[in-house]
Amino acid sequence: MERKDFIKNSLGLLGASLIVPKVLMSCKDSTVVNDCEVWASETEGPFPTKKPEDFLSKNIKGDRTGVEATIKINVTNVDESCQPLIGAIVDIWHCDKDGNYSQYGGTQMQQTNYQSYNFLRGRQITDSEGKVKFTSIFPGWYSGRATHIHVHIYNANGVSIKVTQIAFPEGTSSAVATVNSASSYGYTKGLTGYTYNAKDNVFSDDKEGLQIATVSGSLSAGYTISSNIKVSI
Repeated sequence: MERKDFIKNSLGLLGASLIVPKVLMSCKDSTVVNDCEVWASETEGPFPTKKPEDFLSKNIKGDRTGVEATIKINVTNVDESCQPLIGAIVDIWHCDKDGNYSQYGGTQMQQTNYQSYNFLRGRQITDSEGKVKFTSIFPGWYSGRATHIHVHIYNANGVSIKVTQIAFPEGTSSAVATVNSASSYGYTKGLTGYTYNAKDNVFSDDKEGLQIATVSGSLSAGYTISSNIKVSI
């Protein structure tokens, strides 16, 4: 190979080596594009859904009452330039307005016995845009925890790829504050004794608020709770 050809080819490879890392970093390095950072994995908690494959449902309210809520989750794959993850299995579960979970109870951890109930648990499959949507109620809270929603995501073959939790915005004008003071909707606890995200044993290390959902709406119209969960498969 002539020297000029060698130099030409070498410069071409050098240029490619400078470009490729930037493309990869835009998806993998949170300091470059924060929107593409993989969500933190969290504990499944003490109340995971028993036999979640039996709960393929969009409407998960069951017999629970409270402020109407639509839960929207968008799942993207950081290994594919943060494209939508199509056909993923998404399980969610959360407590009712009083802080109780179905399928459990009658113990010191949850005194009210709801072992024979299956409310506020559901499964959906992500569509062509990587999205799922559930009809539910706005979650309440219980001692030691901030308001939250549990999420377990599997690939299309049923292999677990992410267990995590969704946090909520807080503050005097937040939906959490508004809903929990809405006694006419059955939320009677207020926020006395509430554990905020900064002190929560799951969310306290989420300094950038990456796990906090976007919440919009009102008591009368209901709320929409939206989260973009980034996974690596």
